[in-house]
Amino acid sequence: MESKGFTLTELLVVIAVISILSAIILPSYRTGERLFALQRSAYKVAQDIRRAQEMAMSAKEFQGSLPSRYGIEFGKNRDYYILFADLNDNGKRESSDIEVERITLEKGIKIQDLLTPSSKDMVWVAFKPPDPLTTIRDPGDRSILSIQLINASNQTKIVSVNNAGLIYVE
Repeated sequence: MESKGFTLTELLVVIAVISILSAIILPSYRTGERLFALQRSAYKVAQDIRRAQEMAMSAKEFQGSLPSRYGIEFGKNRDYYILFADLNDNGKRESSDIEVERITLEKGIKIQDLLTPSSKDMVWVAFKPPDPLTTIRDPGDRSILSIQLINASNQTKIVSVNNAGLIYVE
C-alpha cells in the first residue's frame, strides 16, 4: 500500500532547514539595512551642502532680504544639522541669523566627528555669492572639512568639502 503524504520526520527536517537559513540571512539583512541608511544619510548631507551652495549662487532671498551667505552648521554627536541664512556675513550661525531648516539624519545615524586640524565640536560651512566663495569655520578658517557619520553597527562614512566648494563622499 502506497502513502501519499509526508512523514513527521520529513516535515521536521524541512522546518529545521528553513529555520537555519533564516537564522543566517536575517542578521545580514539588518546589517545591510543599516549600511544603506548610512549611505543615504551621507549622500543627503552632500546634497544639502550643495543646496546651500546653490542658494548662494542664485542669490535666493529669504524672508524678504538677501542674506550675505548661506551655510550649514554641523555639531559632533548630533543626529541633525542646520541650514542657515547668514545675515551678518561672518560665515557661522549666530542668534541674529535665520535658521532655514533643521535636517534630521536617518534613525540610528549621527555625526560622530568633525575632522579638521583643530577638531572642534562645531563647524560651519558657508557660501558667499556670487561665485560662491566657500568658508569653513571651526571657529577659525580651514581649507577642508570631513564629516564622519556613524551608524548603530559602528560603520562609518565620511563626507568632505574643501574651500574650493568640492563636495565628495568617501
